Amino acid sequence: MKFIEEFNDPELAHRLLDDIHATVTRPWAMMEVCGGQTHSIIRHGLDQLLPKEVELIHGPGCPVCVTPLEMIDKALAIASRPEVIFCSFGDMLRVPGTGRDLFRVRGEGGDVRVVYSPLDALAIARRHPDRQVVFFGIGFETTAPANAMAVYEARRQGITNFSLLVSHVCVPPAIEAIMQSPDCRVQAFLAAGHVCSVMGTAQYPELAERHRVPIVVTGFEPLDILEGVRRTVRQLERGEHRVENAYPRAVRAEGNPAALRMIEEVFESADRAWRGIGTIPASGLRLSAAFRAYDAEERFDVGEVRTAEPAECRSGEVLQGLLKPHECAAFGTTCTPRTPLGATMVSNEGACAAYYLYRRLEVAPVG
Repeated sequence: MKFIEEFNDPELAHRLLDDIHATVTRPWAMMEVCGGQTHSIIRHGLDQLLPKEVELIHGPGCPVCVTPLEMIDKALAIASRPEVIFCSFGDMLRVPGTGRDLFRVRGEGGDVRVVYSPLDALAIARRHPDRQVVFFGIGFETTAPANAMAVYEARRQGITNFSLLVSHVCVPPAIEAIMQSPDCRVQAFLAAGHVCSVMGTAQYPELAERHRVPIVVTGFEPLDILEGVRRTVRQLERGEHRVENAYPRAVRAEGNPAALRMIEEVFESADRAWRGIGTIPASGLRLSAAFRAYDAEERFDVGEVRTAEPAECRSGEVLQGLLKPHECAAFGTTCTPRTPLGATMVSNEGACAAYYLYRRLEVAPVG
């Protein structure tokens, strides 16, 4: 608790805010990449404490939210099979597919289990050699090492009834796609500290230089975010576009070499669809040829599942930073945490869930 309290210190927060207010001279729009940062911003009202010139745009930083509908439907199809034990983190169970979710599959008799690690799912496969055990492997680069380790260990231990339904996405290609959008208003990025703790910062200087945007690696506590904003505003005001690490207690430039080796051995780069956004080239991971036998999508022949997003859900615009959650007509009415239209209202890191949970229900009046 000691370190959490230190990064919530109100006096230090006011000092950072005073510095930002004194520095900013014109409007700037920056995007926080991580949904965990979004929740911290909305929970603590940081966006309302910042100068009116500083706009925080919520990006596609929630891996649950960007998991495409067709991948959810593939998970539902596999989880419905009688020979399967389907394992997932708990935040995926209420994400709506086409007409139902994993909770509904479990209510209909499917063996759907919440686990805390992919290695828990591997242990279940070891205990139930007569069943097929599938782990739903979603996430950014942060969760990729553990998922890679589970597959690596399955092959090493000769466990053949385990497989991974892979929906991994990577942050730098998403930043590239956002900057290439004709509607883009983003002038800087607060990069996700947990991703950089694994991957390091080597992929960001080229992006910063090509698009002339500051990229500041930022943590998740209020002081982390305010320090990230302070550094970003200073760069913007000076006309700079560098990569800065404002989260040195967790992030090194080289990342985590052991985790990177595991990712490189088990996965390979692939095009990946993002929910509400579309396919981004080379933005995801899939199992490499050496581990393809553990690919649940191929094992259960669900590769051809195709779906269409519900027209009334505007989560794609939210994920691209084109729309604030409460600007959607369905927000808080036909779309609530109990009756979600999209994953952004369900996930613990979803922007719509943050606005609903912390009662940011109305569009702020102009002026």
